[in-house]
Amino acid sequence: MKSRTGGMWWGTTIEAPDPSGLATFYAALLGWHIGHEEPGTAVLAASPQGPFLVFQQADGYRPPVWPPIDGEQRPMMHFDFQVGDLDSAVAEAIALGATVAEFQPQENVRVLFDPAGHPFCLCFDEA
Repeated sequence: MKSRTGGMWWGTTIEAPDPSGLATFYAALLGWHIGHEEPGTAVLAASPQGPFLVFQQADGYRPPVWPPIDGEQRPMMHFDFQVGDLDSAVAEAIALGATVAEFQPQENVRVLFDPAGHPFCLCFDEA
């Protein structure tokens, strides 16, 4: 991309009722670090060059419903994380504050909710 220059960074912004708390959850889950915090915003970084996840204050936040239900807040996006041991990864995520979704669409994938209610998937590929 020609408009991108050194020093620019790119990431995904996720709305949350507690940006700092959600950034702390994903930092522990992924082994990343919180690179920047200010009131209403926390930035999680894999490295100084990114990728970055930005957690932003959302007043009136409503967590998405999984599986989707007509008329309810739908998930707009979710993370997929590849793991080496599905049961251990689920246990670790739960210990950090995640909850397991009741509906599980695939045997090698576990849908969980982060502390703000966003769904995310832990995926195991035997190949």
